[in-house]
Amino acid sequence: MTVITAARAYLVDIEVETARTDAVQAFLKQETILVEIDTADGLTGVGYSYTIGTGGRAVLALLREDLVPRLVGMDSRSVEAVWSDLFRSTRATTVGAITSLALAAVDTALWDLRGRRTGQALWQMAGGYRREVPLYDTEGGWLHLPVDELVAGAQASQARGLRGVKIKVGKPSVAEDVERLQAVRDKVGPELHLMVDANQSMTAAEAVRRAAAFEPLDLYWLEEPLPADDVSGHAHLARSTSIPVAVGESLYSVGQFRDYLHRGAAGIVQVDVARVGGITPWLKVAHLAEAYNTAVCPHFLMELHVSLVAAVPNGAYVEHIPQLRAVTRTELHVADGLAVAPDSPGLGIDWDPDALDDRRVA
Repeated sequence: MTVITAARAYLVDIEVETARTDAVQAFLKQETILVEIDTADGLTGVGYSYTIGTGGRAVLALLREDLVPRLVGMDSRSVEAVWSDLFRSTRATTVGAITSLALAAVDTALWDLRGRRTGQALWQMAGGYRREVPLYDTEGGWLHLPVDELVAGAQASQARGLRGVKIKVGKPSVAEDVERLQAVRDKVGPELHLMVDANQSMTAAEAVRRAAAFEPLDLYWLEEPLPADDVSGHAHLARSTSIPVAVGESLYSVGQFRDYLHRGAAGIVQVDVARVGGITPWLKVAHLAEAYNTAVCPHFLMELHVSLVAAVPNGAYVEHIPQLRAVTRTELHVADGLAVAPDSPGLGIDWDPDALDDRRVA
């Protein structure tokens, strides 16, 4: 009765809630790839993945042409077996973003099914360490915002009880970056965690230079200072600064995280469930990071990551960027600055089918 009888994939475009810019790009829209899986016992699981404006149709094509047809007849309970079968079938395109994003849409649907069948919420299924997790805000820290708006946004987040805020860096001069960060630090005081994100915009030498300039600001982390494939550069930077180096949103396999951790190149692990290929590999990365005594603070997808951060003992932060409110009937519950993992069976995301249909593009 747990056999998969049908599966389908489709694409919807979700508009951004606010203008979002960083040192290298703008967030145009969320191309959201959804997978629905039906089983013989009448259950349906819904999973998803995303891009930030391009590539969604490539992910959808891989799903429709190669992955979804393989699902029919498989046992939906055998999540590892299904993931491994699909991964092996795409060997020519792994390891890479398109394949990982496609695998994630299927894998999250299978975990949704598992929860619906057993009556368990994701945070319990995945480990059940706690239900409430700290939240930091990114929405008030975009690169195009003037200093007064950065300060106002940070103060508003602090007043709501959030534990930290993230500011984008990568202005033409280090002095401008420092001025913006110092203005925020002066207003929020020493208690609020202040993170910065360079979005892979720096050379190795520039990252070392700017990290030195940032040292007096007591930053909680410096995120993606270098291109993600520059492991040695990140390792060198980590040795040169007391600021923890955060990486992970642009890594697509457990093995890539292993290399970063083994070489001391990551002080914070920001594994993204969509980009790493689903919940199944996400948990492997989280447990690997725990073995290296390293905190996990995943990138984006707060509606899903809240449950995974709650599941593991080294889950430290959830990133607050609302993006699914246009296509869900409920939203992330926040109490006293803490994100609360949903207690409903499965992923805990209450999709609005009509809103999804309205935005379906493929």
